[in-house]
Amino acid sequence: MAVVNQVNDHIKEVQSVAEGIASARDTVIAQSWQRCVSDYQLDPLILQEAYIVPHAELKLHQERLDKLLRTARYGLDELYRQIAQHGYVLLLTDAEGVTVDYQGDASLTWELQKSGLYLGAEWSEQRAGTCGVGSCIYTGEAITVHQTDHFDATHAPLSCTAAPIYDVDGSLAAVLDISALKSPELKASQALALSLVQSCTRRIEMAALMNTFRREWIVRLSQSPAFLDVDPECAVAVNSGGEIIGMTHSAQRLLARVKGSHWQHTSALLGSKISEYFDIEINELPTLSRALPSEERLISTCTGELWFAHALAPQQPPIGHHKRRIVSESLAKLYCGDAAMGVLAQKASQLAMSPLPLLLQGETGCGKEYLARAVHETSPQRKGHFVAINCAAIPESLIESELFGYAEGAFTGARGKGKKGLIERASGGTLFLDEIGDMPLALQARLLRVLAENEVLPVGATKAIPVTLRVLAATHQDLTQLVKSGRFREDLFYRISGARLSIPPLRARDDIVWLSTKLIEKSAPKPVMISNSAQSMLLRHLWPGNIRELDNAVRFALAFCSGSEIFPEHLPEDVRQGGSKASAMAGKTNSTGIGCHEDDILTVLQACEWNISESARVLGVDRSTVHRRIKKAGLSRHYTNQTYESVPK
Repeated sequence: MAVVNQVNDHIKEVQSVAEGIASARDTVIAQSWQRCVSDYQLDPLILQEAYIVPHAELKLHQERLDKLLRTARYGLDELYRQIAQHGYVLLLTDAEGVTVDYQGDASLTWELQKSGLYLGAEWSEQRAGTCGVGSCIYTGEAITVHQTDHFDATHAPLSCTAAPIYDVDGSLAAVLDISALKSPELKASQALALSLVQSCTRRIEMAALMNTFRREWIVRLSQSPAFLDVDPECAVAVNSGGEIIGMTHSAQRLLARVKGSHWQHTSALLGSKISEYFDIEINELPTLSRALPSEERLISTCTGELWFAHALAPQQPPIGHHKRRIVSESLAKLYCGDAAMGVLAQKASQLAMSPLPLLLQGETGCGKEYLARAVHETSPQRKGHFVAINCAAIPESLIESELFGYAEGAFTGARGKGKKGLIERASGGTLFLDEIGDMPLALQARLLRVLAENEVLPVGATKAIPVTLRVLAATHQDLTQLVKSGRFREDLFYRISGARLSIPPLRARDDIVWLSTKLIEKSAPKPVMISNSAQSMLLRHLWPGNIRELDNAVRFALAFCSGSEIFPEHLPEDVRQGGSKASAMAGKTNSTGIGCHEDDILTVLQACEWNISESARVLGVDRSTVHRRIKKAGLSRHYTNQTYESVPK
């Protein structure tokens, strides 16, 4: 009877607080109770046991945090050794509140699973109401939800203490929670638990930063010289240009405080110069090495705060490997032996390791979305989905609701419960904006606000929704010209182009045959070869539609090929005929090939826009032969009214 009365009393208190009646509860708890009723429509009268996600779904959540789990393993094991004898269970959840790692007393497995202190349990506020993990995710702050602080009376016996773990780009990555089935009545008894969890998350964030940016400057900071080299309070990663490219959460708060902005606005911090926050330049970082006593390595923030600093120089690759540049597995799948694509893949692999927004430039159909997906898969921050939006394909009348979503009853014909927009779906992952140059100006302003404030306001809504995402944008247009003509916002241009990658057109690549075989493997149910004569036609064609056109040509050939080999008669007519001025020149070759006459060489070079690889294909010779013929003929690439001319020898 006493237990029933306690449950009833708790339910009444929750109801009164939800109605706005003052309570002795901590403000953060009272606000969470109100959210549970007003935002999530949870009913305190309906008691629910913890929800355990299906095993297959759990595996997906674990895979997203695989790298963090490897980094955090030692810290988690050490923390559990400290708390196990006091009856605590350790839970690590992802940013959605799903428990991906668990350590607890095996003899209490049934009780722990029933209480939700177990692998696979979901502790989001939307699912479980006010709780340590869910309220920590919402506020972004460390918190203790003690016994009857829980919204659902089912969880009232528990005491849960949780702290957030932030990724190097400032986004929420995970939550570390230690919970007990039974604990002293006083909430103050959990103060030590809170301190232990916060200390552990700080060390995990530091380890993640050090692992991610080994090839960059790391500046570690402490307000105590004695602990500077052994247990610093925060750290930032700085590239060779002096730009901040990563940070621990404590550093995130410090930088925001100096800048006078909110700590959640990470986009205002990443990419800015370290000299904007501290009285030091990038070329002065070597003076903060351990060559000096720690008490002499003192720097000041722009607001006058004093910090002791330790600068760790970028690690050098092993001897003999200084010329090797690693290309990620995802990016390596995009090409085979083409030099230009190799350089692009190396650069993209490096940029994928930072949270910088990227602008992908290239002709229509050259594979910008393939590159964007590979960058997403390479990124160490990858946790959420890859959401692609073609700004040119969505009608202007629908693009706003598609991007931002809409609230219930926002307009006639809207879904009853509203609709989540594509930007919100990309939160925690990557948003790919293809053909961004075609985005209407009004929507450019709204997108700029999303990127600046890290929040999205659905159509017809009054409350913004926080989002964390990486933006990759692509266009075949010259955005700088669109900015000059007033058709693209200059501030948005600089917001999306933290770095730019240019993708070569297909006609400039040396791996067209390899790419054709890969497209065949994707479409054909059985192995199909390409005859030498068909290969020659593929190599001669200029592919104005790039990879998209090649894919269509391959599928066309497969439709007409009944055997195991593609011959010229199976290819589309425009590919067989060449479809270009340069291809037509191939018909003029004699037995010794074009190149005997200066005018012929110049015509081919002009038709191929001085692309040596394509010219070599048309001429039927290798690249070195083209270079020799150019030199022998005394040709040089000089512009005269958009044409080329030879230079007299």
